[in-house]
Amino acid sequence: MDAIVLLKDDHKTVEKLFKEFEKAGENAHKTKKRIADKVIEELTVHTWIEEEVFYPAARKAVPETADHVLESVEEHHVVLWMLSELAGLDPADERFDAKMTVLMENVRHHVEEEEQEWFPEVRAALGRNRLVELGEELAAAKPTAPRDPLKVPSAHK
Repeated sequence: MDAIVLLKDDHKTVEKLFKEFEKAGENAHKTKKRIADKVIEELTVHTWIEEEVFYPAARKAVPETADHVLESVEEHHVVLWMLSELAGLDPADERFDAKMTVLMENVRHHVEEEEQEWFPEVRAALGRNRLVELGEELAAAKPTAPRDPLKVPSAHK
């Protein structure tokens, strides 16, 4: 699987979780907590592999996208802190749903920019063989990626 397909699959997985959360209902606290915990894990791993493997390779191959990479890392920073706050927040807290809604808005914006504006440039520059190599690197990095959002370097930059 090539790197962009793998990253888009991650995006789809998270979007599916977001939709589950939105459909869960107002007082489904246990369900919402379970979904939020899965979102935290998925996004933390995804952010880690993007920053450690994909972004450096993409930036090297398409230097003119450096601004996009830097903006993405800043978006990651915000999302990682929101994830860390969600992890410690009681789902019955009045701020839980609001925090999750803002998280979803931020992630959806980030995904749209990546998929519509940036991935096509990276695909054209890297080519199929390099994208498959990168996909293998991304897949190999997932099992050892941190599950704690604050262990991703951009959380502290």
